[in-house]
Amino acid sequence: MGKHFLSPLFAPQAVAVFGATDRENAVGQIVFKNMLESGYRGQLFAINPKHQKVQGQPAFATLKETGQHIDLAVITTPAKTVPAIMEECGEQGVKTAVIISAGFRETGKIGAKLEKQVCQIAERYGIRFMGPNCLGIMRPSIGLNATFNKGSARSGSLALVSQSGALCTAVIDWAQMNDVGFSSVVSMGISADIDFGEVLDFLASDPQTGSIILYIEGIQQARTFMSALRAAARMKPVIVMKVGREEAGSKAAQSHTGALVGRDDAFDAALQRAGVVRVETFGQVFATAKTLVSRYHAYGRRLAIITNGGGPGVMAADRASELKIQLATLSPKTMEELNKVLPPTWSHGNPVDVIGDADPERYKLALSIVLKDENVDGALVMLTPQAMTEPTAVAKVVVEIAEKCIKPVLTCWMGKKEVQEGRNLFNQARIPDFRTPEAAVEAFSYLAKHHHNQKLLMQTPGSLGTLEEPDVEGAQIIIESVLTERRKVLSEMESKALLGAFQIPTIATAIAKTPNEALVLAEAMGLPVAMKINSPDITHKSDVGGVRLNLNNAQAVRTVFKEILADAARHRPGARLDGVTVEKMSAKRHGRELMVGVIRDPIFGPIITFGAGGTKVEIIADRAVALPPLNLYLAKSLIQNTRINKMLGEFRGMPPVNMDALENVLLRVSEMVCELPWLHEMDINPLIADENGVVAVDARVVVDYYTPSPDRYAHMAIYPYPNHLVTHWQLADGTDITVRPIRPEDAEIEKEFVRNLSDEAKYFRFMQSLQELTPEMLIRFTQIDYDREMAFIAVTNTDGREVELGVCRYTINPDGLTCEFAIVISDEWQGRGFAHKLMGTLMDAARARGLKYMQGEVLSNNPGMLKLVEKLGFESHADSEDRTITHVTKSL
Repeated sequence: MGKHFLSPLFAPQAVAVFGATDRENAVGQIVFKNMLESGYRGQLFAINPKHQKVQGQPAFATLKETGQHIDLAVITTPAKTVPAIMEECGEQGVKTAVIISAGFRETGKIGAKLEKQVCQIAERYGIRFMGPNCLGIMRPSIGLNATFNKGSARSGSLALVSQSGALCTAVIDWAQMNDVGFSSVVSMGISADIDFGEVLDFLASDPQTGSIILYIEGIQQARTFMSALRAAARMKPVIVMKVGREEAGSKAAQSHTGALVGRDDAFDAALQRAGVVRVETFGQVFATAKTLVSRYHAYGRRLAIITNGGGPGVMAADRASELKIQLATLSPKTMEELNKVLPPTWSHGNPVDVIGDADPERYKLALSIVLKDENVDGALVMLTPQAMTEPTAVAKVVVEIAEKCIKPVLTCWMGKKEVQEGRNLFNQARIPDFRTPEAAVEAFSYLAKHHHNQKLLMQTPGSLGTLEEPDVEGAQIIIESVLTERRKVLSEMESKALLGAFQIPTIATAIAKTPNEALVLAEAMGLPVAMKINSPDITHKSDVGGVRLNLNNAQAVRTVFKEILADAARHRPGARLDGVTVEKMSAKRHGRELMVGVIRDPIFGPIITFGAGGTKVEIIADRAVALPPLNLYLAKSLIQNTRINKMLGEFRGMPPVNMDALENVLLRVSEMVCELPWLHEMDINPLIADENGVVAVDARVVVDYYTPSPDRYAHMAIYPYPNHLVTHWQLADGTDITVRPIRPEDAEIEKEFVRNLSDEAKYFRFMQSLQELTPEMLIRFTQIDYDREMAFIAVTNTDGREVELGVCRYTINPDGLTCEFAIVISDEWQGRGFAHKLMGTLMDAARARGLKYMQGEVLSNNPGMLKLVEKLGFESHADSEDRTITHVTKSL
């Protein structure tokens, strides 16, 4: 694999600092001083036409005068000088820059115009730049400190990427006092060019980076951000601190969903699907990082607490309750064993209070017994330094047990002087240690949250599920008809027709224009009925007296018709009143009123909500939020995250609701979101669920104009599993072959496939000796983002299990127009047309994605591959430096 395109930024061989000076406290003075004092290992040049020397080093008037190729230009001069400097960098072949200077779009129109000029120059010369208006960049391992921070950072495995330069300085200062080191510190600034996504791409594959911290104030490109964030989170822990929590809901929303769901809800949902952990305070950032990079992974939320003090145990239990961390229920066997080794006065429950005189042996026995309990997912061991306590000796036995256990063991040695040596032992053993019970429980909650979100990340639902195919074309016609009439709000009838196209059960509804029509419809449907105002201008019918329920005689129907129209006219004068809708009352005696909604977030696109329904939804405010697409696992998770979930089981004499039917509605709504990009807001409220199924009693849909895109899912932040690319093929001998995009659950068959390749096939594919895929490679190859890459596998069914026969893939290059491809076929299946078939499928997918060229590298001693690409129309030429490699390119 070649170097990442940001390598010159993170690992430059030569750096030039524009504006380097001796003037005390000038930005250029601090940056150049930092570069000198941090021991930068490459060549360093000061660019300043007014001086011959800067800080004792030769200064040059121009880049050309250095006589060297420069990898990275660091620009600290006033904003008005930056375009000319970028022009000079382009002429001298500089490929990366850090523009620390301020004075661009943040200052107004003149600054924005200047920024646009800089971007145009950079694009013309192919320069990628960080900033402007940023602190700079650090890479401590090579002594790169191109920032105006006072001082440098220690080298370590933590990467910090921040939109706030001020926060970077605070974090670095904190880290120095707490012996925390960094692989990289990146201040993004305005992000006029290089964005979060591209930096995350680099850090995801950077061997020096063990975990990543992001400080985010706002996101511009949701798809790019989500794609890179999900890729990074598959490889290493990612912690996000997001500020600027906005007021919940939009005042301009035309639905309950829009009023309930705020920007922060959407951001939270996005982070969960990305498999990362979000923290809210500065103090939590490093506690979380310390825990996630420890030896442990959590596999559940059930925590056992072992303490020698009742008070700290209660403090920990209280915090666990607040964070919805379940205190593990100890099994009868565990209780019996603890009773044998603990004093009679122990707490006889969880927290396990081993009493203040507990010695190391008592701690050892209690911890060993508790960790063996299948009901326990992790343990927090706490100690207060009482007169008879041996903090260091107890720490040693905890380390001894923890090293043999896969369940997480966290510690809280309270105090300072007496417990410091024990804390040092925990740090050396990479066991997370905390000073307070609350911090320790929070750390466990982040382990549990990371595990939960990683499971969400692994889900790859398609745009259309396994349910019966919906009438997408019919739904599109309904929407197009509404937009043709220059309307955006669908009537109740149209809204229910849209749900019907996706096979969501609805109550039959008809429109009555007169009292007599209402009566005829009511009698035809069967009393009792419900009647509602029918108006494109009235969103919440109950607010204007526009809903009447349980009308069970003819006189009531006729009277209520007139009352509804009169009440609506009084409350909303000027509203268009198109009669009244009549529908049969739901016969669901055990029904629970629920709401399913959709709202279009300006950054992350459509999001799906679920919660309690009815007329008081905004007061109850019970809702969970998820980014589509959904599958069954994600639908279940969405339901479980609400308070109403507790009422869906057996409740006060009512049987449990039909969960399959409810989950199917969520899957159907997910399909609507994927296939109908015009969908802007939607309420299904109430959706009534009981033991027999679900029915949508009322619905409201808001649509908006949408310009079609070659990318059919451009409106979504997460690209669905591309079901439409699955094809079937039959060999001449009748063997059935399926060619489909790869999925995370294909990890085992992919691993087996590579393991069974011949040494020659492995060498031709990976250009190195390789026995089998490493865990990191397996993640990278099977957990892909279908927006930025594609991999097709050919599989057949043998003895009831899928067997992989071949795989091909492309990865889109940073230019967005070209891609790199690779292909390998199982040795025993070669010569049967697989390679040609797979390459054809791959090229079709790349073409549909809008890519212009497909490129690849082939070993010159691989005649079979060279013959294949020639047949497919690729042009080839030998590498100018390495004759063993042939470059091949095809226009798509």
